[in-house]
Amino acid sequence: MNWLGLEGHRALVMGAGGLGAACVRGLVDAGARVAVVDVDEARLKALGDDDALAKAGVRIFPADVTTSEACERAVTAAAGELGGLDVLVHAVGTNDRRPVLDTPDEVWERIITLNLSSAFYAGRAAGRLMRENGRGSMVFFSSVSSRLAHRHHAPYAASKGGLDQLVRVMAREWAADGVTVNAVAPGYTETELTREYLDRPGMREEMAGLVPAGRLGTPEDVVGAVLYLASRRASFVTGQVLYVDGGRTLV
Repeated sequence: MNWLGLEGHRALVMGAGGLGAACVRGLVDAGARVAVVDVDEARLKALGDDDALAKAGVRIFPADVTTSEACERAVTAAAGELGGLDVLVHAVGTNDRRPVLDTPDEVWERIITLNLSSAFYAGRAAGRLMRENGRGSMVFFSSVSSRLAHRHHAPYAASKGGLDQLVRVMAREWAADGVTVNAVAPGYTETELTREYLDRPGMREEMAGLVPAGRLGTPEDVVGAVLYLASRRASFVTGQVLYVDGGRTLV
């Protein structure tokens, strides 16, 4: 992992679920000092109980990041504990599959707030610190749904499409300050978010059949892309969306 140059980097991961937890472990393996934020204390406890993560001194912060104030507090607290902030990984998101005509306002607002607004709030807070330091890397989790018109994904797809453009604008505004902003866009991946849907009879096989690689992704498949974009090896890469989808967006 030494080639990445992440040793000693101070990283905040927002989201302790499957993708977030995998990123925490990947960053620790790469030598980074890591803090993690999530509203779900059971997820945080699972990470805190991991001997390897505990030995690495991973900091745990319970927080609901759906408001600007909460994101500001989380970023400030993590930077205070770590002595600064070099990396932000935003791995927070939710979905609710239903047709547009059956989607109530509450579902639309909840998904847009968690998936998109929290990215704006967290990125803005981290951007202030990183600009002052003259360097930093942000990696946000997008999705193939930002590009493909899946049925029953209207709020989710809109939030991820908006996120892609938010990443581009942040990247444009902060490039001269040494701050890179990118996104990874996983394809069909086995996570807590997708498990219930994939467990429906025949659904896992149907989804895998749409992927040229012939299988669904795993959180571990995504970590390498995140580590690269967070590292100094990607210091001249910004405003990009990297698809980690086994070729799903090719067909």
